[in-house]
Amino acid sequence: MAFTSSGGQTRSSLADINITPLVDVVLVLLVIFMITAPVLQSGIEVAVPKTRTVKEITEQRLVLTIDRDQQVFLGDKAVNIHDLAQSLRMPGVDPSKKIIYLRADERVPFGAFASVMDAVKQAGITNISIVTQPVDAKGSASGK
Repeated sequence: MAFTSSGGQTRSSLADINITPLVDVVLVLLVIFMITAPVLQSGIEVAVPKTRTVKEITEQRLVLTIDRDQQVFLGDKAVNIHDLAQSLRMPGVDPSKKIIYLRADERVPFGAFASVMDAVKQAGITNISIVTQPVDAKGSASGK
């Protein structure tokens, strides 16, 4: 909006708001949140195995983690393997409808993995997804 003063000069109104910087800031914040959201989901560091078929986790789910020292975590909280089945049972929730994501370090022995799977099955949960990483672009999981 422009108006002319008595001197013949044209001035612009202060009521015009430039929203371009606001949009820029919002888009930068959106990108930052998109990048950091998967990291915030589970803070335990594990090197999950690499596979060719990987589905991204988009929903908020219960995450079980086995680190390289064979410690078990439910979310970010350490849990004893003998108490895991009890910790997974929630009153009023049908266990057959629960979904668990299982993250295990690639160096975890199969026996420890099987013990955790058994505890999950004892809790009545049958829908278990194993978290992996995609294979490198070169098609090799060994890192050649």
